[in-house]
Amino acid sequence: MNKILTTAVLLTFMLSACGPRTDSTEAQNEQSGEMFEQEAQEAFFNNLASLCGQSFAGEQTYRSHHGESWSDRSMTMYVTVCEDDHIHIPFHVDDDHSRTWMFTAEDGNLVFRHQHLHEDGTHEDGSMYGGVANDEGNAFVQYFPADDFTATVIEGGGGNLWIVSMDEEMTYLSYRLDRDGEKRFEIVFDLRNPLVN
Repeated sequence: MNKILTTAVLLTFMLSACGPRTDSTEAQNEQSGEMFEQEAQEAFFNNLASLCGQSFAGEQTYRSHHGESWSDRSMTMYVTVCEDDHIHIPFHVDDDHSRTWMFTAEDGNLVFRHQHLHEDGTHEDGSMYGGVANDEGNAFVQYFPADDFTATVIEGGGGNLWIVSMDEEMTYLSYRLDRDGEKRFEIVFDLRNPLVN
């Protein structure tokens, strides 16, 4: 009887040892994979996060006739908050500190929003417009067509497409706005020369 019991215990142990196992690396990959359904969006998010704690000067490189030029304005982006599911980048134009770009993981997708706050911290009308990344991007560029909310708060905003890109050498970051297939606005930030805060 003891022989049978010992054999049964050994068989159970051997079978469990041969079963599927997940090492810590696989577990981490599965966990990070839950954040974004597309590897390209996750890679882009990680490239953006690599800038955390730094700030960079930008300049307007294009402005169509549809809007006021910002060529004479001082523009700075601050990569201040980098968490597993969101990155916040305050974007200052001269003394106007009301804007923050927000990249978040929501339902497996990369979402880009523009937060605009009053000085007392409350949201301006129309704050949080933006869109969800489509499937055309890669680790260095993502495309964000306007969502339904944007179409309701910005006149003609339903045709907006934001393109946020970096080069593979991470020497620049571009923020670009197109509307209805036409380029409207672009700012380029110099990543080679972080500002001293």
